[in-house]
Amino acid sequence: MGNADYVHPSTNVEPSHRVAVAVPPRQPFFKSLKASVKETFFPDDPLRQFKNQPRSRKLVLGLQYFLPIFEWGPRYSLEFFKADLIAGITIASLAIPQGISYAKLANLPPILGLYSSFVPPLVYAMMGSSRDLAVGTVAVASLLTASMLGNEVNANENPTLYLHLAFTATFFAGVFQASLGILRLGFIVDFLSHATIVGFMAGAATVVCLQQLKGILGLDHFTHGTDLVSVMRSVFSQTHKWRWESALLGCCFLFYLLLARYFSKKKPNLFWISAMAPLTSVILGSLLVYLTHAEKHGVQVIGQLKKGLNPPSITDLAFGSAYLSTALKTGIVTGVIALAEGIAVGRSFAMFKNYHIDGNKEMIAFGTMNIVGSCTSCYLTTGPFSRSAVNFNAGCKTAVSNIVMAMAVMITLLFLTPLFHYTPLVVLSSIIIAAMLGLIDYNAAIHLWHVDKFDFVVCMGAYMGVVFGSVEIGLVIAVGLSLLRVLLFVARPRTLVLGNIPNSMIYRSVDQYPDTNNVPGVLILEIDAPIYFANSSYLRERISRWIDEEEDKLKPSGETSLQYVILDMGAVGNIDTSGISMLEEVKKITDRRGLKLVLANPGGEVMKKLNKSNLIDMIGQEWIYLTVGEAVAACNFMLHSCKPKSVTAESQTWNDNV
Repeated sequence: MGNADYVHPSTNVEPSHRVAVAVPPRQPFFKSLKASVKETFFPDDPLRQFKNQPRSRKLVLGLQYFLPIFEWGPRYSLEFFKADLIAGITIASLAIPQGISYAKLANLPPILGLYSSFVPPLVYAMMGSSRDLAVGTVAVASLLTASMLGNEVNANENPTLYLHLAFTATFFAGVFQASLGILRLGFIVDFLSHATIVGFMAGAATVVCLQQLKGILGLDHFTHGTDLVSVMRSVFSQTHKWRWESALLGCCFLFYLLLARYFSKKKPNLFWISAMAPLTSVILGSLLVYLTHAEKHGVQVIGQLKKGLNPPSITDLAFGSAYLSTALKTGIVTGVIALAEGIAVGRSFAMFKNYHIDGNKEMIAFGTMNIVGSCTSCYLTTGPFSRSAVNFNAGCKTAVSNIVMAMAVMITLLFLTPLFHYTPLVVLSSIIIAAMLGLIDYNAAIHLWHVDKFDFVVCMGAYMGVVFGSVEIGLVIAVGLSLLRVLLFVARPRTLVLGNIPNSMIYRSVDQYPDTNNVPGVLILEIDAPIYFANSSYLRERISRWIDEEEDKLKPSGETSLQYVILDMGAVGNIDTSGISMLEEVKKITDRRGLKLVLANPGGEVMKKLNKSNLIDMIGQEWIYLTVGEAVAACNFMLHSCKPKSVTAESQTWNDNV
């Protein structure tokens, strides 16, 4: 702290008319508990629109709440339909090849990718609150499904059981997602921080790209592991089986897809070039194979796709299987990841158009569409970024674009599936790789490094865990590091020494503002977090050390001896019984040293606890102030009133400076 070269005049004035810090009125326990629960689980107060409404109106509002299509449907216009029609056809051109590709990635029959782009979008169009989200399968969830189920059941050796487990995992994912929304537990998804998602997505994208080496090189056998070491070992142990025809075709289509994306980024109005590129690749690849009979020369093709709409699969749910726990675990993990991606994407595009989406309603919508999907031969779906970005850029107005996309997929299922017989698998691999490269956001990682090194560590922990371990390991590492950071913040909160900013009554950290002035005889400390059992012992010891350091600094300098310790509790939002005990011990420590403990700016919850524990009486009501400035004024007034010998000379210096 700097020398005392300025004191605000009010610090030498008797605080005769100060406002006492009030204790909030007592509330019955159950009323207080109800308020806390409501703020935790219902911060948006979804029931407020139902208040003071007739019963018929409440019925309509309830229907609109759970089925938002009844809210915006009556206002739908022909102009909106024209925009949604174009957007729906555009995303259908992307959904069809992506659906087939991602189903293969999940080790499921390719037709399931089309099934999953038909029923779930129809459900979401009725229940979702986002205008821009385009529903479909995603690569990360597909990879998770293949990885977690594949560890227990081989999709090639036992395809029927694997398929049934995939439906069951989708059902559990839907139940889990809907339950989070109904129980208002959406904050659980917030444990997936931005750094976690950046690292996890990049790691998953890297693993997905590595997995596509099987299709690019035309290999028949490949490792079931997803880590880098297993994939590289599998690739280079089969160099004699590499097919140059497949590799050449794959590289050509990958170059075309990346070139289309490059042009679309350079000129956003040409977004349709990138959107149409996957379907164009499928058409060109199929024609090339058909005309050259490349399937006879090592180029693998999809083969026969079954015509017709989604068959029911409710009887295929494997609730009695020995692998039920695996399906449950897979459903929960994939459900959380799908929620995090879908809600993040929906909120991102909602910000662009300046409207609000309800996270809990989105969870119910996602959960319902996956429950319905699991009963209609679909696997896990959410709102993928790539498809939603195309939907947004195509000018969609409402969720009707999802209905248009579903109708286009329906026409494909009924009439066009035979056309995909000659589609080469290497083209699907190229489509997946091109899509995944967009998920490796190295600029975001660099930004994390510049802004917050610990967030960068979390990001790289997730990335390395996924690439060198598994998707589950990467997720656990990232979430574990994030929780560790929260625990460290709670267990080791900052305590700051405050000084007076010249010519003001403002007190700020002396580290942040080096020109602040110290207050003779007064040590001002700010506690920067709630006080709980996890940090109470640390805070007691840290406050004692601050007092020791301040007294040691004052002794050789001959300045005024320490008389008062002010604790600024403005950032202490709450306190538990361990925190109360800590303050009692600090009070005893200051009493033994002949110091006076003063509290400044305690919040309502803190004052309630202090009052109930009788700590206010121990400290003294007259030593609890609304602001640090008032507390300093009172301490300075007492220093002048008492006029101890060690204070008089220093006070004279202060008055001279004023």
